[in-house]
Amino acid sequence: MTATVELAARFASALGLGLLLGLERERGQRPDEEPVAGVRTFALVALLGATAAHLHLAAGLTALLLAAFAAVAALAVVSYYVTARHGDVGATTEVTVLMTFFVGTLCGIGRPGLATALTVATLLLLSSKGVTHRIVGRVEPADVEATLKFAIITAIVLPLLPDRNFGPPPLDVLNPYKVWLMVVLISGLNFASYVLVKVVGQEHGIGLTGVLGGLVSSTAVTLGFSQRSRSEPALAPTFTLGILVAWTVMFFRVLIVVALIAPPLARRLAPGVLLLGVVNLAACAWLWTRRAGGGASTVRSGSNPFELGEAVKFGAIFGLVTVVAKAAQLYFGNAGLYLAGAVAGLTDVDAIALSMAALAQSDPGQLGPAALTILIALVANTVVKAGMALTLGAHELRRPMLASTAALLLAAAAAAFLLLA
Repeated sequence: MTATVELAARFASALGLGLLLGLERERGQRPDEEPVAGVRTFALVALLGATAAHLHLAAGLTALLLAAFAAVAALAVVSYYVTARHGDVGATTEVTVLMTFFVGTLCGIGRPGLATALTVATLLLLSSKGVTHRIVGRVEPADVEATLKFAIITAIVLPLLPDRNFGPPPLDVLNPYKVWLMVVLISGLNFASYVLVKVVGQEHGIGLTGVLGGLVSSTAVTLGFSQRSRSEPALAPTFTLGILVAWTVMFFRVLIVVALIAPPLARRLAPGVLLLGVVNLAACAWLWTRRAGGGASTVRSGSNPFELGEAVKFGAIFGLVTVVAKAAQLYFGNAGLYLAGAVAGLTDVDAIALSMAALAQSDPGQLGPAALTILIALVANTVVKAGMALTLGAHELRRPMLASTAALLLAAAAAAFLLLA
């Protein structure tokens, strides 16, 4: 009885998943377009795959399974030939028919979980036609070329780099493989932000610009909004809101980067970063009530982070910061480490954050100092950006920015106390 119920569940799964794929394809057809295959056809193809797979397992009829697939493939080829003659050269529906057969086959062999995952992935791809076309329209040939170059160099160079430390002891901390691996990581995260800006476009409200800008460059957001406040002083609270949103996103971005390399360090750092984020969000809520109109602004995607020059530049910075941090720790103890964090944070937080993640990974006893060093770097970076806003922004922007920065520094002091406790 149990075997019968399981067999029925397999065929029911195939039928349901086939119906879902058929519904999506029929919904995606243009009103004036003759449907290549409807809901019933997709459901039948899934059931055919399930039946052929079951007979293959139960009776060893492998030839029947292959013949069934060949029949479905022939149907797809004929369908494409007919539609192509009418000017429609897209083959999405035909490929989906083949995928439906495989989904049914997976159900037939008792893998409904995998069949469901493939169906969901297929539905996401089919329903994202507008988004993918928009991305393609905004991607420049130089972006594709830079991405391909970086992918090739990474796939070829990374495995060939020596996975051992170089340098005079005790400063032998430069590992070419790990340095390039960090480059790949940070470039990948930056590329995700780059693509996101390409997808949603560059012109947005101030709040969304702050979010996207925090992913790309919170410094650029601070500089741009501060300068713009001079020509539009009435929007000072709104510009301050955008700046603080960008800072908040930057805080959590650093926490995510650390978590990818050293989860224990991220857990140690999380309370402090969360405290900074909560205080910043409270300031944002306060400014939201005072803002004068929404306004709009643009956020630049920046240069493609997969450009080889950008990658090499970050690798050099990361290597330098790693050596300096190690030397500071050796000759000045934790105080030197904190000083290195403060200096590095003046210009870039990613390099010192990754360096501390590597330190914590190699020496778990340094979790506390490493977390405090990252926190110091975050504060130093924030102070520099606050200085930009206070010196370059309009008088109307300075008051809310000064109050927000003061609250943030108090929160940073409390976060440091939590780390030292």
